Amino acid sequence: MGALKIIIVEDEIHNYRLLKGMIKELRPDWEISEIFESVKSSVKWLKDNKPPDLIFMDIQLTDGICFSIFEQVQIDSFVIFTTAYNDYAVKAFDVNSIDYLLKPIKRSSLDKAIQKFEKLYKQTRIESQKLNYDELMMAIKNETSKNYRKRFLVSGASALFKINVDEIAYFYTENRVAFAVDFKGKEHVLDLTMEKLEEQLNPEIFFRANRSVILNSESVNKIEAYFGGKLIVKLVNPFSEPVTISRLKVTEFKKWLDN
Repeated sequence: MGALKIIIVEDEIHNYRLLKGMIKELRPDWEISEIFESVKSSVKWLKDNKPPDLIFMDIQLTDGICFSIFEQVQIDSFVIFTTAYNDYAVKAFDVNSIDYLLKPIKRSSLDKAIQKFEKLYKQTRIESQKLNYDELMMAIKNETSKNYRKRFLVSGASALFKINVDEIAYFYTENRVAFAVDFKGKEHVLDLTMEKLEEQLNPEIFFRANRSVILNSESVNKIEAYFGGKLIVKLVNPFSEPVTISRLKVTEFKKWLDN
């Protein structure tokens, strides 16, 4: 097959060294050109460089879940995910024509994944390969999030009080602080990241519109077309900034609303 260009997205150096060493043993002619530890650095490189032939990608990175990479840049490479998820969750990957490696990575598992990649690589050009990452994200969420949050304990002027999840129109983040906005327009500060909120909320009711906003389906008033294949979402309680849906998430968003 000749020399192929490979990049690794992994935030733990010992896992990177282990994976790189095994790849070099199994395919010594492959070129491992880059390693990235975060969503941000991965997106920057992928935007500025020719796509590699194969990406080994850890799911949980220092600055968030790796799937947000696909929201920010078009990836035309084959991807093999590496994950610490338990076996029951890993079954979610069976719905996609990609592969995964369960940590700690075994040499035999890596060899099988590489052989699967090589078979797919021979069958079709990378430019025409269409991988359903939206379906993968939803499958993982559905497998790993069985008990969803029902309420939050928030601080008032002089006391703590609870707010039910179904009372919240949307969540947003600003300067690394997360806020919940209820249907009356009142804001509540939350001590959670957007990633943690996304994990704890029922995906049938809430949707991660972009890096900064999570929407309740009841908060959506109307949808308008936007340039580049994106959408603009108008809310019943208007948000200070336009809420956009990226081209890569449009199909998932429409399915979510039409559920």
